[in-house]
Parts: sequence; C-alpha cells; structure tokens
Amino acid sequence: VAKMMASLDDPLYPIAVLIDELKNEDVQVRLNSIKKLSTIALALGEERTRSELIPFLSDAIYDVEVLLVLADQLGKFTSLVGGPDFAMYLIPPLEILATIEENVVRDKAVESLRIVAAEHSPQDLEIHVVPTLQRLASDNWFAGRISACGLFSVCYPRLSQPVKDSLRVSFCKLCQDETATVRRAAASKLAELSKVMEIEYLKSDLIPSFVQLSKDKQDSVRLLVVEACPTIAQLLLQEDVEQLILPLLRQYAKDTSWRVRCMFAEKFVDLQLAVGPDITRIGLLPAFQSLLKDTEAEVRAAVASKLKDFCANLAKANQLQIVLNCILPSVHDLISDPNSHVRSAVASVIMGLSPIVGAFRTVDDLLPLFYVQLKDECPEVRLNIISNMDAINDMMSIEQVSESLLPAIFELAEDSKWRVRMAIVEYMPSLARQLGQEFFNRKLHSLCQCWLNDHVSAIREAAALSVKQLVKQFGASWAEESVLPMILVMSRNTNYLYRMTCLLCLSALAEVCGTDITMRLLLPTVLQLAFDPIANVRFNVAKTLQTMSPFLEASVIQDQVKPTLEKLIADTDADVKYFAAQAIADIA
Repeated sequence: VAKMMASLDDPLYPIAVLIDELKNEDVQVRLNSIKKLSTIALALGEERTRSELIPFLSDAIYDVEVLLVLADQLGKFTSLVGGPDFAMYLIPPLEILATIEENVVRDKAVESLRIVAAEHSPQDLEIHVVPTLQRLASDNWFAGRISACGLFSVCYPRLSQPVKDSLRVSFCKLCQDETATVRRAAASKLAELSKVMEIEYLKSDLIPSFVQLSKDKQDSVRLLVVEACPTIAQLLLQEDVEQLILPLLRQYAKDTSWRVRCMFAEKFVDLQLAVGPDITRIGLLPAFQSLLKDTEAEVRAAVASKLKDFCANLAKANQLQIVLNCILPSVHDLISDPNSHVRSAVASVIMGLSPIVGAFRTVDDLLPLFYVQLKDECPEVRLNIISNMDAINDMMSIEQVSESLLPAIFELAEDSKWRVRMAIVEYMPSLARQLGQEFFNRKLHSLCQCWLNDHVSAIREAAALSVKQLVKQFGASWAEESVLPMILVMSRNTNYLYRMTCLLCLSALAEVCGTDITMRLLLPTVLQLAFDPIANVRFNVAKTLQTMSPFLEASVIQDQVKPTLEKLIADTDADVKYFAAQAIADIA
C-alpha cells in the first residue's frame, strides 16, 4: 500500500512514509519515525491530521517503545489538530493506549489524557471525555480501570452536578474493585480528588471509601491511604477530624504491616500540622511514642528522624513538659538502639531539641546523650552529631564546652574515618567563634596543623577553607602570628602534595589577609614555587597568582607576577602552559 502511495506529489505521501518506517525491522527507525509525528502533522495540516493521521494511529499496532513515544506525543498534539475546539479527536487513540497492559505506556497515556482533558471546554468535557472515563472505569480488563482512576480529579471540578454524582459513584466502585492493583490506583488518587470535591460529598462519599481502603487486606493499598491522610485531614473541620480521621491514626500506629507503620512515621509531621495541636496531644502523641518503640528498626529510624520537627510543632503551652516527660525517655533508649541506622537518625536531629528545652536542660538532659553519640562505634552516628553541633553553641558556656565537648572533639579530630575528621574541621570556625581567640590558641591551634598535614586531600582542602574562616574572625595580625608560619613552612615539604596544600591555603588567605601581608609574605612563597620540579605544583602556582592578583598592587603584578607567568607559558608541560595563559588573560 505504501508503495502505491509513494509519489512525492501524492497527498498521502507523508502517511505512506510513516507506514513504511513503522514497519521497519529496526526499532530505532520506528522510534525516530513516531518522534516525527508533529512534523508529519504540520505537513498534512490540521484537517487531514484529524481525518487521516489520527484514525491511522488509532488502528495501527506497535511495540512498547513506539507506543510510549506515541502516548507522549499525543499529549502535545492539540494545536496540530486545530486547537482546543478539536481536542476531542485525540481522545480515541489515547483511550486505546490507556488500556495497554504495559505500565509505562498506560501511565504516559493517562498523563496525556489529563493534559488533553484540561483543554476541553466544560461542555466538550461532558460530551467526549466523561464517556471515555466511564468506559475505562467499567472496562472488563483491569488496565482500563487503573487508567480511569487518574482522570477523575481533572474532570470533576468543571462538570454539572448530575455528572459529578455519577463520577463519585464510579470512583467509589473502583475503591471496592476486586483487583488489588485497581484499589491501589484509586487509593493513590484519593488526595488529589479530595482537593476538588465539595466538602459535603467528601464526608458523605469519599471518606467512607477512604476508611474502607485503610482496612484493605493489601498493605500496598493501606500505605497509599496513609499518604493521602494529611491532605484529607487539612480539608476537614477539627470535629470532623476527631470523629473521622483520629480513629484511623490510632489504627495506623498498630498496623500489622511494618511498611504501613513506616509510611505513617514518614508522614507524621505532615499529619501533625494538618490535625492541629489539640488532636496531636490527644491522638498523635501516644502514636508517636508507640512508633519510637516499634519492633521494626526501619520504623524506629523513620520516626526518629521526625523528632526535632514533631517537638518544634507542639503547642508552646505544654511543649517542654511533653518533650521532657514523653519524648526524652524514648530518646534515651534510641541512642543505644542495636540498629546503627536508628542511632544515626537520632544523631541527625537530637541537637535540634536544644533550643526547645533551653540551656539548663540541654546541659543536664541532652549533653550526656550527645557525649554518648560522639563515642558511638558507627562513624555515621559520630558524623551526624558533629555536623549539627552548631545548634548548641549558644546554649553552652565556654567552661561547659571545655569540660564536656573538647575531649570528644580532640578524640574525633583523629578519628580513623576521614568524613568524621572533615566534619570536625568544618565545625571548627563555629566553635572558635564561641570560644574566642585566646582559648582557641591555647587549646585548638595545634589541630589546624594536624589537619593541614592530613593524608586525605579532602581534609587538607577543608582545613584551608576553615583557616580562611578563622582569619576572618580573628584578623590578619592573628594570621601573621599564628597561622602563616605553619603554612609557609609547608612550601619546603619534600612531598609535593603538601606544597600544593600550601598554595591552596595562600590562595584562600589572600582575600582575608589584605594587600600588605599578601605582598610581603604570601606572594614571595608563591613565586618561589614557580620553579618547583613537579608540574602539578607549577600549574597551581599559575592558578594561585590568578586568584591573588585582585589583592596586589599594579606595579607588583607588572614587575613580579607577569614575568613569572610568562616563564610558565614557556614550560614544557601542557597543563602548566594552559593555566599560565589563562591567568595572564584573566589578569589582563
């Protein structure tokens, strides 16, 4: 047939080419052909696209890859068939695709159907889209019923009341479908449908289905209901939440499936905000305590990660009392939990309880817990507690930090896990700000030198940035007295990696040390390293000079920097030449 049409002058030539390519044995040719549908539609024009191309696409059968691209393309076809007034021509092929058993094709078809349906006028929606939705919802094959679930929310708001009544009945029927995958699809759309449904019908029609699905024998259905719960609770009045939703919340905390309890834990703060402080105290607090003691580690870890947010959102009137009497006893148990993921989850949020309980309680109740976690055998626990230590800076005096935290910090500064050491390095400027220059020089200065000489490059780089922050706090004169001597001596280290670290530090410090120190102390060392035997050091000299140049006087750049860079341009190493040329161009 294609050959009979295959004259360039034949008006059906584009479709003939499409037919040939779609029958090609090479899947890539078939894919490329279907991707050119919009071009073919433009060649045919709007009327012929509606009368010839769309019917052809509806009748043809392709493999999954082609069908997936076709489902996506049709969602963008409205303008090619003549605009929203003719969007109904796209419904038949998309309806066929929405009944395909292959999930990815079906999902893409529903996505395109939602786009096309939104472009229909309310009248056309009732004439063309709603019948399609009803056919899919009553389809004998489960695939059609699954697809129907995704179309209710996009159609419902713009329909007349009798049609809305009909759709609610259809959706509730799908919630009771004999096939679990259909019930799962309906449960996944509860939240978005509830947002567009009138409150009276939400309570009379949708909530009963919601309650029924929350008791479904399949846990994959129940956990989707939990996911929808915050959205639905937000739409109801407090008395309705207490009557309709609260019993379900108590049920979720005791669900036989750990996956449902885990989803409940993950959605806990959203639920807390949706139901309000009173119902939180009455209904959610006992559930929260129950989840903290759950038999499954995954559930304990999920709810432990919500500790800080849950406590922060409690009503201020009884917040401290609840945290001290109801939450902290469970936290005591969790920091010694046999599962490291649980302990790690607690470590990531426990510092956030300090502002809630105040300085006095932090020292008495939380600091012992911090100290236990700082010595945890799991590096991730130690890393999480260190990474969040900023939260307690304002809660503790210098004496308390010195007595309680410094021993642990010294120990962790030499931890065998480099990520833990790096967390301490990054925390140091914050700690120094609290302790002051004198205390830092006396107790912590030696650590900086250790980090700058660490065998892990990431630690050395982090230490350079940390030193820059310290100089910002303590000033250029402190840098000249306390920091620069130990950095400049690295330029003579026999290991070239440490000479590169020296350059990294000098590059970072030029910005904060000022022009005088940069020209007097930093620049001579950099220029000296331009003659280093290692190419990596030499091209880092070029990069450092480029970074330093804004902080140097013009005469110094002209007399010292440019001649050095010109020598480096003549270097035998390609990388040195490249970075030197880049530096000169930037300075110019």
